[in-house]
Amino acid sequence: MGVKQVVKGNFATAVAAKLARVDVVPAYPITPSTLFPEQISQYVANGEMDAELLLTESEHSAMSAAIGASAAGARVATATASQGLKLMSEMLFIASGMRLPIVAAIGNRALSAPINIWADHSDTMAERDSGWLQFYAENNQASLDLMLMAFKIAEDHRVLLPAMVGLDAFVLTHTMEGVDVPLQEEVDEFLPPYEPVYTLDVNKPMTFGSFGTPAHYTEFKYAQWEAMERAREVIDEVFAQFEEKFGRKYEQVSEYRTDDADIIFITMGSVSGTARAAVDRLRERGIKAGVAKMVVFRPFPFERIREVASKAKVLAILDRAVSQGLSGPVFADISSALANVSDRPLLMDFIIGLGGRDITFKDFDDMAEKAQKALKDGKVEQEVNWVNLRTELLGGE
Repeated sequence: MGVKQVVKGNFATAVAAKLARVDVVPAYPITPSTLFPEQISQYVANGEMDAELLLTESEHSAMSAAIGASAAGARVATATASQGLKLMSEMLFIASGMRLPIVAAIGNRALSAPINIWADHSDTMAERDSGWLQFYAENNQASLDLMLMAFKIAEDHRVLLPAMVGLDAFVLTHTMEGVDVPLQEEVDEFLPPYEPVYTLDVNKPMTFGSFGTPAHYTEFKYAQWEAMERAREVIDEVFAQFEEKFGRKYEQVSEYRTDDADIIFITMGSVSGTARAAVDRLRERGIKAGVAKMVVFRPFPFERIREVASKAKVLAILDRAVSQGLSGPVFADISSALANVSDRPLLMDFIIGLGGRDITFKDFDDMAEKAQKALKDGKVEQEVNWVNLRTELLGGE
């Protein structure tokens, strides 16, 4: 058995990188993820971690270095957030296109402008088409566990895609929680050394990231798409192996009090605990509500979302990001997943918690009230709803 430690979320992801025996950590500091390279630097300096910590001049350079190290056969991890992830954006697509299983801890933070350092999912949602696996942690334990599993999933030869683990800024990255830290020998049994299919080798030259003409580019993209499709099965396998080894259960979508629910809230990240408590309060008032927490966002869990939707009369989808001119990104994807479902429930999108605004029980009461009205009327009057909007700040009449 491992040991219980009270740690911040950033510390938990750094511990996971150490336990995974990462070889190379290229990084550039950015709030709220700076504690990750700081902790790695301590591990390297005191001999706890046999790794190269590369302090680069920008996040773009950090991901560029990660790509080079991974292509050479190293197990690679990094961390960033918000504007840093956006500066990496060009290289994120290259890492995925080159099929390099880099793992990144992302301190989910709002994007500028205006400048904001607090939690929402704008940064990772903006990279949902980059070809990276995406996992979202509810708490610091999940931050550690999902990092470990991300290496095993990403490096599986059926997948070979990079992965990011999102943990909400400050709510998790800087908050102390009790975490079960597994022993090194346990992790070694669960996560074997990385065995790349191909590596940069001067003795066996080959081309990486080659020029893709119109005659070949589509097939490269299709191969990526197939790998992401195969990842669904691998994720389930690794989640099951992790539960057997460490006793903690993870699912692509986990459910709470959904079997007889009329209203099911769809959540991701740290709000999920609040949602479960809010559902208990709503149940006490006779409102049949439940929660479905999405742990995996890419590949999108189509089948599990359809299973959840089959139980509900209203899906109340919480989005901590907004796709300007459309809706929240999770709402858009769920709408796509249910496009050909004949008996789909009513769908309502709730834009909530942007820029670190607190998500409270009152917010859930307000969302439940709107969902109940839609249920009574048999229709949704307004698909996209902004929660706890301070209209006095908007100006005008």
